[in-house]
Amino acid sequence: MFGDFMHVDVLVVGGGPAGIIAATTAKASYPDKDVLVIRKEEKVLVPCGIPYIFGTLRDVDKDVIPDSALTSKDVELMLDTVEDIRLQDKVAVTREHGEISFEKLILATGSLPRMLPIEGSEKENVYFVKKDPNYLKDMMAAVDSSDRIGIIGGGFIGVEFADELRKLNKEVHIIEIMPHLLYTSFDDEFCVLAENELKKNGVNVHTNTKVKRILGDKKVSGVEFEGGGRLELDMVIISAGAQPNIYLADRMGLRTSKYGIEVDEYMRTSHPDVFAVGDCAQKVDFFTRKPKPTMLASVATAEARVAGANVYRIRAFKQVRGTLGIFSTKIGDLALGAAGMIERYAQREGFEYVVGRSEVVDKHPGSLPNAKKLHTKVIITKQGGFFLGGQIAGGDTVGELANILGFAIESEYTADKYMNLQVGTHPLLTPPPTTQATITAVQNALTKLRE
Repeated sequence: MFGDFMHVDVLVVGGGPAGIIAATTAKASYPDKDVLVIRKEEKVLVPCGIPYIFGTLRDVDKDVIPDSALTSKDVELMLDTVEDIRLQDKVAVTREHGEISFEKLILATGSLPRMLPIEGSEKENVYFVKKDPNYLKDMMAAVDSSDRIGIIGGGFIGVEFADELRKLNKEVHIIEIMPHLLYTSFDDEFCVLAENELKKNGVNVHTNTKVKRILGDKKVSGVEFEGGGRLELDMVIISAGAQPNIYLADRMGLRTSKYGIEVDEYMRTSHPDVFAVGDCAQKVDFFTRKPKPTMLASVATAEARVAGANVYRIRAFKQVRGTLGIFSTKIGDLALGAAGMIERYAQREGFEYVVGRSEVVDKHPGSLPNAKKLHTKVIITKQGGFFLGGQIAGGDTVGELANILGFAIESEYTADKYMNLQVGTHPLLTPPPTTQATITAVQNALTKLRE
């Protein structure tokens, strides 16, 4: 099929979760159209699964998305690099397969690791978190041969790496410049729960700490902190977040910002026939419409479904009003989830709100094996009683409880309406029907409102 020149109806550049879903949705929505995905990677990883390669899976190949996710849906796949795109004649220039013309283009070029300007970051045994299977295999070998490992960056990936590496009986240090780990995602009391769980499992937590330089000759020997103090290490992992990969978009002349490629509610860029989805696309906050740096596979695939369904015409009225940021993680035996705003941001943006809390057991009766406390916090507007956000910590039900709160926010539920929500319960799976975790927290907020 692939000659020196070819034409496709829909071209998707990038084969990660956003590219896969955009392509398969486009094919399902317009079955008479040819859809082609071009990606440069031989294998595509599950991005959120990367930390679990090291302690749980112990094999990079166990974190791979199969190509059948595309080919079984009649989407064509090409392994190549798109070096340029000429918008004036709608042609993509590839390294190996020549020029490919298209009608519609979806950019799903993802993100790149954020490179902190730390002196010594080029030394041997300093690694960034990349979505490259061969790079990660080298990184795993370095982990296995190291006894003392430092992780710079206490966001989701850094925390999950710390939890995984401690399973290998390594001396693990996590270093974060902010007052708490997970500081941008949770309020202080939930951050402290996460830190305590890591400490309980033997991880050394350094908050309010900035790395001045990475020490050693050719190879890492440790780090030096700003203001004094050193830590001896055999290996350093830098997990300082990611930045949108907008290289192609800039070459094409699309409108971009430091947050990514600018898009409208239907993921259309500044060119009417070009869409952008996933980490490369700019996100805006659900409540304020301000740009925000959110990179989640769940958000990426939601955007991809919107773009794929509407790539030719607005046949699915499914606007992306803004990014809520619904996420969850697990550290040791503690799961944490959140949706919408945390209280720190609600204060900063000037919202008037009340906080509702509950602390219940996630099974009933609470004497059942493995029952855990669920700590829930919801933030409700004083006017109208609308949800701004919620956070939950406890057992494995936390992820789906966060999804329910996200649905309530997006559907503009009020606290009064949420109180009448019909939910199913079971002794082994949920809190008792008399004290459902999120409803009990909402009831607490309503009591404060009425007072």
